[in-house]
Amino acid sequence: MRHLKEFTIKNKVKLVRIEKERLTQGELAKLVGVTRQTMNLIEAQKYNPTIRVCLLISKHLETPLDELFWIDENH
Repeated sequence: MRHLKEFTIKNKVKLVRIEKERLTQGELAKLVGVTRQTMNLIEAQKYNPTIRVCLLISKHLETPLDELFWIDENH
């Protein structure tokens, strides 16, 4: 089994936010309880959110967690 540090977490929050819910970055950030800047970093794959934030994003985008976030083992 690989060590966790070798995994990259990927997401498609931006894609789902725009295509499915048509929310702005700021609107989703407010619903989730983070800043727009934090949401920007999450969408840019530059910040791994806590499980709490992941679950809230999943809830507000009405999309299963594993469809929004996954482990990229090829990185």
